[in-house]
Amino acid sequence: MPGTRKLGRATDARLAMLRALVTFLFENGKIETTLSRAKEVASLSEKMITIAKKDTLASKRQLMAFITKEDVATKLIKEIAPKYADRNGGYTRITKIGPRRGDAAEMAIIELI
Repeated sequence: MPGTRKLGRATDARLAMLRALVTFLFENGKIETTLSRAKEVASLSEKMITIAKKDTLASKRQLMAFITKEDVATKLIKEIAPKYADRNGGYTRITKIGPRRGDAAEMAIIELI
C-alpha cells in the first residue's frame, strides 16, 4: 500500500496497533495519540464507518475481522453508522495539541464528529 505510514514497526505489529486504536476510537469516541498515528487511524476508521453504513452480512463480517471487540463492532453498526447515513466522509476530526513532554512528538486528539 503506497502512501501508508510505517510508524517504525513491522507490518504485523503496526496492523495490531492500528486495529486497537480504531477499536478504542469507536469505543470511547475520542483518543489522544501522535499526529502520524491519528492520521492513519482517521483513514481506517472512515473506511470502517463506510462499510458499516451498508449493514449487510458481508459488511458485518468485514468489521468483525478488523475490529478487535465484538460489542464495539455491533455498536458501530447499530449506533455510530446511522448517525452518518446522510454524510459522505469526514466522520473524524484531528486536533493538534502540541508536543509530548518526553520526546517532543507532535500529539493530536482524534474524535468522531
